[in-house]
Amino acid sequence: MFVDELASTREVCGERINLSMTTSHQTENGDITKVNSVERAAYAFIPQTPIRSTDAHLEEFSEAMRTVAKTLRQVVEGKAAAQAEAAEWKRKYEVEVASKEHKHHNVIKGCSNYEKDKLEELASQMALETASIDQTSCCGNHGICSHQILQDECPGPNRKADDKIVARKAPFRLLWGCDGDKNDQHRHDFVSFEKGDIKTAERSNKQILLKWESPPQTVLLVTKPNSNSVLALCAEMVRWLKEHNNMDVIVEPRVSKELRTEDSYFNFIQTWNNDQEVKALHTKVDLIVTLGGDGTVLWAGSLFKGPVPPVVAFSLGSLGFMTPFSSEQYRECLANVLKRPFSITLRSRLQCHVVRDAAKDEVETEEPILVLNEVTIDRGMSSYLTYLECYCDGSFVTCVQGDGLIISTTSGSTAYSLAAGGSMVHPQVPGILFTPICPHSLSFRPLILPEYVTLRVQVPFNSRGQAWASFDGKGRIQLGPGDALICSVSPWPVPTACLVDSTTDFLRSIHEGLHWNLRKSQSFDGPPA
Repeated sequence: MFVDELASTREVCGERINLSMTTSHQTENGDITKVNSVERAAYAFIPQTPIRSTDAHLEEFSEAMRTVAKTLRQVVEGKAAAQAEAAEWKRKYEVEVASKEHKHHNVIKGCSNYEKDKLEELASQMALETASIDQTSCCGNHGICSHQILQDECPGPNRKADDKIVARKAPFRLLWGCDGDKNDQHRHDFVSFEKGDIKTAERSNKQILLKWESPPQTVLLVTKPNSNSVLALCAEMVRWLKEHNNMDVIVEPRVSKELRTEDSYFNFIQTWNNDQEVKALHTKVDLIVTLGGDGTVLWAGSLFKGPVPPVVAFSLGSLGFMTPFSSEQYRECLANVLKRPFSITLRSRLQCHVVRDAAKDEVETEEPILVLNEVTIDRGMSSYLTYLECYCDGSFVTCVQGDGLIISTTSGSTAYSLAAGGSMVHPQVPGILFTPICPHSLSFRPLILPEYVTLRVQVPFNSRGQAWASFDGKGRIQLGPGDALICSVSPWPVPTACLVDSTTDFLRSIHEGLHWNLRKSQSFDGPPA
């Protein structure tokens, strides 16, 4: 009799638990979800569990089963809630995408003066392949991409001259040049793992091209100081940009004062008055034009602590590794840059932080010091050798004993690093040059490290003297025992326009600027008898 009552009680408890679990699996539309394998195992366990004791054991067992059922119910409800939340976010995302595409379509449709068909025809003739770009997200990680929403006005040449400058930029896209081959190989990863084998992917020409999606409106002119010929060319270029292209022109305060003193015609040019306005330059400048040498390009890049607009550099200096354009043909050069896709070189920069021993791991400045060529650590006025400890991603590299150390970008490989015995490196090669200055060792050769590493150069406590750090030849900072300099590649490169392409311009610069491997050819005495 007792056994029959016990079995009956067990059956009733099992039915209640099953009913509770089945009810908890109902979704919002009334459908009942399938019970997973864990739940079925729990249900199968209930009638098979032997009960060999009194009612107290039965109550304890029933309470345990209710706890299991409650836990499983919470898991299922949490999963359903997470799926519902994900579906809601997906719906909001699709609505936002549709809204942005509709707005962008209206802007393009309303601009009758924008020569869209002409640009598309030109791009097809050059056989350009557009890189995959997510129009719903910002490309700030690349430093030079722009997908900002334009205002509801036509960006064409009919814009009124008295319109005020607003914080907007002309959007553009970066394209891969394929040498007419549309095999889409440039979309492949660098390394493939098909069929378990490691293989480097085939790649087409990786030359980068920039194509404006709407005409640029604002240009920044940066000039070499203390040169009357450069100032005269600047005035002529400002007139041409305003009268023939209806562009807004921004110049340095020094240049603005000189031009306005010379002629009241230049009252329309703009400048900045404080550091806050300098920090906001990247929000409204579409293009940078430099008149000078490589030093002028370095100065122009230092004005931008974040993303840098494309730079068109005209050669008015001596060597000109980064200034491929001739000032005599500035009209033709600028017309091509403003209206057609053009090749660019992404020149990486180094971001540097000074860490004082007294501050432990805190950096001395909140903003990093950015350099386009190199950072140099030398002995300054001290008569002692520089003694530096160097680490790469926490791993010890070496101790430098000599006149100093150069940490250079690949663009700076033809500058101080070259004079110290470093190799010349193509500016598109991703890397960091590690070059000693007059090391007191016969085996200390320069290194080229990958771009993703972080270098730490520290003055040890047993150093006999101080060390000095300079950044692109200026801004010297003293480093005492225990102080350190941390360097890594900045996410914001300097995009410079190419006359032909990146490789052709680089080879031309070392041939013409350095007369690389120039020697008299051996004589030809005729074929051997």
